[in-house]
Amino acid sequence: MPIERRAEVSRRTRETDIRVSLDIDGRGVARVKTGIRFLDHLLTSLAVHGRFDLEVEATSLDQCAHHLVEDVAIVLGRALKSALGDKRGIRRFGYALVPMDEALVLVAVDLSGRGYAEVEVEFDRDVIDGMDARLIRHLLGSMALNAGLTLHAMALRGSDDHHKAESLFKSLGVSLHMATRTWGPATIPSSKGVLE
Repeated sequence: MPIERRAEVSRRTRETDIRVSLDIDGRGVARVKTGIRFLDHLLTSLAVHGRFDLEVEATSLDQCAHHLVEDVAIVLGRALKSALGDKRGIRRFGYALVPMDEALVLVAVDLSGRGYAEVEVEFDRDVIDGMDARLIRHLLGSMALNAGLTLHAMALRGSDDHHKAESLFKSLGVSLHMATRTWGPATIPSSKGVLE
């Protein structure tokens, strides 16, 4: 009988109240409510193209977008880590090159257990559809750190900030889908025998 790779993680602080439910082996169904419409759009793109079922309910208690985005990323990262368990049998590595009109983004991930993010995506505007553009890099870094994944992302071209950001999250979804698929023997894909 297959192991269910699901997790539900909650976190409440004086700043935010976050709940994330994640099913790695879902169908790409997303229900995301953060109060920041562009963040909802990006996380929905991640879920759809990762084929993850994702529910996010996030409330800002101090009306600070930075705290909300950071805490959503923390909880999402923890949910991914929890749902993967000991990562037995996963591919571990994933990558995708995703175009969106004039934008082209490359993302590669390693579910190594070591949180690290290198994001080379520049935005021309300070705000993209109501969201501080600087928070996109922060979201990815916080998620990678809490999920224990190594993430490299690079915008190879693009002139539309919305397209670059959206293709970034689509590419991340495709990469994570690839990395989380199981194949071959149910062993830990590491010469050390552990991924942590």
